Amino acid sequence: MATSEKNTAQAVTPPVAPWIAQQRDALLQQRGHAWLLQGPSGLGQFALAMELVRAWLCDAPGAHGACGQCASCHAIDVHAHTDLCVLMPETTMLALGWPLPEKAQADIDDKKRKPSQEIRVDAMRDAVEFTQRTSGRGKGKAVLVYPAEQMNAVTANALLKTLEEPPGDVRFVLATEAAHQLLPTIRSRCLSHTMQWPVAEAASTWLAGQGVPADQITSALQAAGGRPEDALAQLQAGRSPQVWKKLPKDLAQGQAGALASLAGPQVVDALQKLCHDLLMLRVGAAPRFFDKADLPAPPTLAVLSRWSKALTQSMKTADHPFNQGLMLEALVAQAASVLQSRR
Repeated sequence: MATSEKNTAQAVTPPVAPWIAQQRDALLQQRGHAWLLQGPSGLGQFALAMELVRAWLCDAPGAHGACGQCASCHAIDVHAHTDLCVLMPETTMLALGWPLPEKAQADIDDKKRKPSQEIRVDAMRDAVEFTQRTSGRGKGKAVLVYPAEQMNAVTANALLKTLEEPPGDVRFVLATEAAHQLLPTIRSRCLSHTMQWPVAEAASTWLAGQGVPADQITSALQAAGGRPEDALAQLQAGRSPQVWKKLPKDLAQGQAGALASLAGPQVVDALQKLCHDLLMLRVGAAPRFFDKADLPAPPTLAVLSRWSKALTQSMKTADHPFNQGLMLEALVAQAASVLQSRR
């Protein structure tokens, strides 16, 4: 894997969230060469995957994972460990500060292509070749795939044989937010672990430790459906909980409100959350993403079901380079029609 000069600087690893630490300790007590970490977004799949590979490769691991002080831990911190292969879409690697392979970086720098949003089959083939080489530090090797659902069928098939019969002391961890999209043959070759939801108190304490103001924590967690990493990401992206609370009223009036600054997939995701909560109200259950007082009277189940199906279809094309303004206008008009239908 390519390295960059910025990766030679001392890196500081932030403390792991307590619910991630508990799961790490439990998984490290079990044997297996391949783990599949699954669950919805915002629960820390990538963080847990990194905790596992750090412990596997650490020079002095303990009952609670890696020591955090050895040369191996430092190499992982600066994204330059010779025995760790991280497979992510190029867009994700760039966002998280991981170096791309030299050829891929050169192609992107020369504007021959854009960073891939999928895990490329070429990267997977390089990873298979990586597993066949001798360990550089003598502690075995690790391959981390995230988000695993971004493997297309060709990429996933390139992994299958190695995942079933890994050469030498190679271990895998696949982290996903959509396990149902993985090939059944991939899932069957891994030990599965479903991510645990943190209790509200632990999530609130963790967000406070990330610098989130106390008066925003509860509303931010609700907007994220109780998922602390999603809540933090939304706040860091400038998505105000107060603006979120106004979204149902804005949409009922045909106004984009909090959706105006979002990308296509984020717009559809926000509308799906609103549709979900209205469906919950309609059947007498509690909403998850909004306060009940902020929601309008729900339309009929038939109307909400049609809207839910339409949003599912919209998500399939939300990443395509359509005119963002026209797409937003159409989705807002659709939402307004649904919300006004109760009248």
